Formats: sequence, structure tokens, C-alpha cells
Amino acid sequence: MMAEQEDNTTETTEQPTPETEAEAPAAADDVSVEATPAEVLAEKAEAPAAAAEPQEPAEQLSPKERRRRGRSAHAGDARPQRGVEERIAERAEKRRKNAEVRRRYRARSREKRRTEGPREGTPPAERTGTGSPRVRQGIVVSDGGDKSITVRIDFARRHRTYGKIVRTSSKLHAHDEQNEANTGDTVRVVESRPLSRTKRWRLVEVVDRAR
Repeated sequence: MMAEQEDNTTETTEQPTPETEAEAPAAADDVSVEATPAEVLAEKAEAPAAAAEPQEPAEQLSPKERRRRGRSAHAGDARPQRGVEERIAERAEKRRKNAEVRRRYRARSREKRRTEGPREGTPPAERTGTGSPRVRQGIVVSDGGDKSITVRIDFARRHRTYGKIVRTSSKLHAHDEQNEANTGDTVRVVESRPLSRTKRWRLVEVVDRAR
């Protein structure tokens, strides 16, 4: 009788219960399965896409801040000692580069003036060279000299710091070939070649006669 009971006990323990059958698939799911080559290729294709995402724009630094950071990054090591010939050659090379920059700038300026033509308001007869002569308008304060007048030019500018209107004036001597300008007239003068010791301007027209 005892032997039969032991056989029944062993048989009951060996039979799987419903709980063990439910746990078996879960255990099988825990086992890691190696990725297939197709999945590996898909992950590699997603990596560049993530890297291509727009990045934040770089910080915009002012020229002063760039110079300051450049000085702070300098190690402070002194340059090797140079001889007189080396310093002279370095200075000559620097001057040559600066001259090349000036030459290109002047060539561009001449080309720009040639294409744009003369400025408005300047008489064509006074534009003999490549530059643009200055034109000023003022009031005649003296016409005592022969073929000569003294013109006062008034300026009104706003002070850059305090904002107050600052009024100044300057006098210049102009050549009046026909003696047509009188004291108190408003005239327009243009820059010209030196005509005497003090005259560097020429009368263009009388804008308004004195009353």
C-alpha cells in the first residue's frame, strides 16, 4: 500500500499544472532573439536621419568680442628673436599687401564713378577730373575786391551727445568773373583750382538777390 501511494505522488508531481503552462510562454518571450541583418540596416539608416536634424544657429559675436576671445586664447609665447634683415623683409611684405589692397579699392572706385556718372546738382563744366568737386551755398558778406567775393557758409548740426542744435559758420573766398554778386546775395559756389593765394572757389550762380 505504501509503494502504491509513493508512485501516485510521483506521477502527480511530474504532470504540468495550468500555472506552469501559462508561465512557459512568458519565459520564452524573455529570451533575447538576435537581430536580423534587415533590422541592423534599418537602424543604421535611421542614425544619419537623426544626425541631420537642424542644429541651433551658431552664436553671433561682435568684432570686439571675437578679438577679446582671440587674445584670451593666446598662449602668451613670445615669437623667436629676429634679425634686422628679417624685420625689414617682413615690413616690406606688409607694405606690399597694403598697397595691393589700396590699388584694388581705387580701381573699384574709378569703375563705380565711370558707370554711375556725375552726381546731380553739380555743373558738368566743373567736373573735369575723376573726382566730384564740392558745391556750397552761402551768403555774400563782402564784394569789395575786384572779381572776388567773400561767402559765409552756415552749418546747423545736432550734437551727438546732448542733442542740442549747434550752429557754426565758415568763410571762403570765391572768384566772381563778372562781378555780378553783391553783399547779401545768396550764391552757389563750386570748388576749383587755386586762383590766388586764398581763392579756391568759383561763383556758379546767384540764387537769391538781396532786397
